[in-house]
Amino acid sequence: MTGHPVRVLLADDQPLVRSGLRVLMAEHPDPEVVGEAATGAEAVQRVGEVGPDVVVMDIRMPVMDGIEATRLITAGAATTRVLVLATFDEDDYVYGALRAGASGFVVKDMALDDILAAIRVVAAGDALIAPGVTRRLIKDFVGRPGAAPERVPRPVEGITEREREVLTLVGRGRSNTEIAADLFITVATAKSHVSRLLAKLGARDRVQLVITAYEMGLVTLPH
Repeated sequence: MTGHPVRVLLADDQPLVRSGLRVLMAEHPDPEVVGEAATGAEAVQRVGEVGPDVVVMDIRMPVMDGIEATRLITAGAATTRVLVLATFDEDDYVYGALRAGASGFVVKDMALDDILAAIRVVAAGDALIAPGVTRRLIKDFVGRPGAAPERVPRPVEGITEREREVLTLVGRGRSNTEIAADLFITVATAKSHVSRLLAKLGARDRVQLVITAYEMGLVTLPH
């Protein structure tokens, strides 16, 4: 995502939250707010109108909640990603957001700089979950009944041995920098491997790669 500021749609039923974020973001050249929505249904409509790079999505909104709106947006807008911005990090909301196709989950009490960074990370095609919940979340997510319907380990087809190693590390919650260090390769090479895995496995983002690593049996749940 280069060449222009990240275009953001703010979806929250509280006008004060939307206006506060808009004012704070106006102090930075990137990202750029291109629209607002007060309900989930309005968010879906506005995505079709303005084509944002990222929707910053509240969970609890009238008419249609943020999870259903996320499901519709990610199913219909191939280039728009969703960053869920919630007031708390209750597991059920995180699971729902990830199942719906969200690329990130952060909480509203994070510093603005961290929220802006999260928007840029998600826009770039990576995934981000609020610090402190990432690895616990993934472990719980893939072990929860119904979270991953096909839990029988299946063979990894069409990927190289190196890509298999990278996928395993992604499944363990490693960042690209950590993967590079673990495998004695450059960060750029690690990013290339992750990009190829996304394409080969038909994964939308890093969250789906993590889940795929568990479904394929490359990473097992702790007892």
